[in-house]
Amino acid sequence: MTLVPRRSFLRDLGRRLGGIVALAAVARNARGQGMDMMMRGLDLDSPRMTEAELDRAAVEAMIHRGGPVDLRGRGLNGLDLAGLDLREADLTGARLNRSRLAGARLDGAKLAQVWAIEADFSEASLRGADLFQGQFPRARFDRADLTGARLIGNFTGARFRKAVLRELRGGADLTNQSMGLIRAVLRSADLEGADLRDADLTLADMEYVRLRGADLRGARLVKAMLGGADLTGARVDGLDLAEADIASAVLRDLVGREGLKGLERARNRDRAFF
Repeated sequence: MTLVPRRSFLRDLGRRLGGIVALAAVARNARGQGMDMMMRGLDLDSPRMTEAELDRAAVEAMIHRGGPVDLRGRGLNGLDLAGLDLREADLTGARLNRSRLAGARLDGAKLAQVWAIEADFSEASLRGADLFQGQFPRARFDRADLTGARLIGNFTGARFRKAVLRELRGGADLTNQSMGLIRAVLRSADLEGADLRDADLTLADMEYVRLRGADLRGARLVKAMLGGADLTGARVDGLDLAEADIASAVLRDLVGREGLKGLERARNRDRAFF
């Protein structure tokens, strides 16, 4: 029996364990950025997650100085920022839990890695905004305009009733998945009556999502998880469902069903409700 030197053995063991950990991370992330994983060990009742370090007047003063507003990493929890002009603002890593941004102008804003639990973006304009890897569980986007926005993050239980999500960029980037599958998580979200024309939600987690009466013309839900989703009365001309999991999904009274693509290749088609 050949004895492996202790240091070499430990290095080899470390590499092996590292590989196991990496594989485990991929397995954990296979369902997307769920709240149970992303919020594990985080105290959501701590001052950092509930209090604000600025007030509305301070934010308004920053806007009046001109140029894109820099709010990176700032605590803005619970603030009323409704109607403010925050176009092109950098809010990367900011904390907006339970903040009110209804009617705010956030076109082109950077909202990557923000915390916005139960935040209100109703009727806000977020055209071309970047919401990459943000935490938006139970946030409200009713009648908001997210045309061309990048929506890859946790939107579990969020509300997008009659929101505009045309040309949405929510498809998973399969070329950059070293840390596991990063995708749009819209589990149990409400998108009733939303405009999702030409939206890309490839590989999105949309289990139990409500899409009743939504406009899905030209949208891509390729390989999406649609178990238990309700698409009753949705417009589906050109919608691509290739390899999507539609177990227990409701696909009744679809408008333009003759133009639906990829249905014959959808998974668990025999368990869907037509």
